[in-house]
Amino acid sequence: MRIDVVSIFPSYFDGLTLSLLGKAQDAGILDLQVHDLRDWTHDRHRTVDDTPYGGGAGMVMKPEPWGAALDSLADGSLSPSKGRPTIIFPSPAGEVFTQATARDLAARDHLIFGCGRYEGIDERVFDYAASLGEVRLISLGDYVLNGGEVAVMAMTEAIGRLIPGVVGNPESLVEESHEDGLLEYPSYTKPSVWRDRDVPPVLLSGNHGAIAAWRHEQQLERTRTRRPDLLGE
Repeated sequence: MRIDVVSIFPSYFDGLTLSLLGKAQDAGILDLQVHDLRDWTHDRHRTVDDTPYGGGAGMVMKPEPWGAALDSLADGSLSPSKGRPTIIFPSPAGEVFTQATARDLAARDHLIFGCGRYEGIDERVFDYAASLGEVRLISLGDYVLNGGEVAVMAMTEAIGRLIPGVVGNPESLVEESHEDGLLEYPSYTKPSVWRDRDVPPVLLSGNHGAIAAWRHEQQLERTRTRRPDLLGE
């Protein structure tokens, strides 16, 4: 998979070179490139924002650098299948990001993330981007961040770990929270007693059927207590 990220703070994404995603890049499983939006400006101040039409507080990101960036990065030669990319803009006005969204996007060949700042990006950029690929405005939740970088970091990690070969033991992906619509069961390791707290006896029994039943019940109970919305309650 190819992932391009455009931001005015490219060093924000240095953490994506670490751990599993870093190893995936070294192995050629993931091609992740981070770009500075200011590289597509042409004035000596490298300007990426201006005052909003109609008045109001704050500044709005200009369309010209975004258009040039998208023209460059949406080139079909960057994608293994030479198809149209999926272009994602984090936005509190977008669809909510879920594990299902991550699975869907992990199957794409080429993702482009555009990180907005200030009061957002000129609306015409989204319209123009739709001529180059599929556009998705996606929100992490019902709150506002200073910019899109945190959201893109989270989405990239959630998507990247679902790419085949990124996680060493693919079975671990199946048992995680939200993969089956439930929260994950609690986990324990050695020692069996720690600070007067015991590991549940069923996990020491060796009875795999009983362990599976206990874990499923724990998933149901956790979900019922913490996220009843997932059960429709």
